[in-house]
Amino acid sequence: MPSLTHVFEKFIESFDVFVKGMFITLQVTIVAVLIAIFIGLLFAFLKISNIKILEWIANIYIYVVRGTPLIVQIFIFYFGLTTLNISQFWSVALGLAFHNGAYIAEIFRGSIQSIDKGQMEAGRSLGMNTVLTMRRIILPQAFRRAMPPLGNQFIIALKDSSLAAFIGLYELFNVATTEGANSFDNMTYLLIVAIYYLFLVFLLTLLVNYVEKKLAVSER
Repeated sequence: MPSLTHVFEKFIESFDVFVKGMFITLQVTIVAVLIAIFIGLLFAFLKISNIKILEWIANIYIYVVRGTPLIVQIFIFYFGLTTLNISQFWSVALGLAFHNGAYIAEIFRGSIQSIDKGQMEAGRSLGMNTVLTMRRIILPQAFRRAMPPLGNQFIIALKDSSLAAFIGLYELFNVATTEGANSFDNMTYLLIVAIYYLFLVFLLTLLVNYVEKKLAVSER
């Protein structure tokens, strides 16, 4: 086990290369989460629709994502999209989005269905159609309720981005394994990369808590 002094020295020496990897990790996570939110909202609507074929499509998608490992999904996107000259970055981002979209769909579905049905009836009585009522009344309330589990899912997506190392994307985990292999000092660099992930999770947690508080204030 390396000493704290040794870990600190290597942390300072490798700061530049780890920061570059950290930015790539952040970029791929942000892009994936944004796409996943769109996918999740789409499939949440499909699942709560009264059209059986749409419900069936949503259920199949969620079942496939839950039933297969994320690393398999990333490899399928990577090898499946290389023929289209899609970069490693976008292969990982789309793979992560495809995976997280299923879980976000269930979060949105539960949040939307938790809103009292009288809210929809109230909107319709004011002359708004179903879509407008959903956008102006239901979704804002549902999003506030969904924020805590969404925050957890975003943190999971951030940590899952480390699987991008297996297709060669030079993000945080890849930096750690590369530096460790080059120096025959794997444990030191694994401890260092753990520090970076803890830092990113801490920042993301603060951001989620801030958004939750803002939404809580706007609800009053």
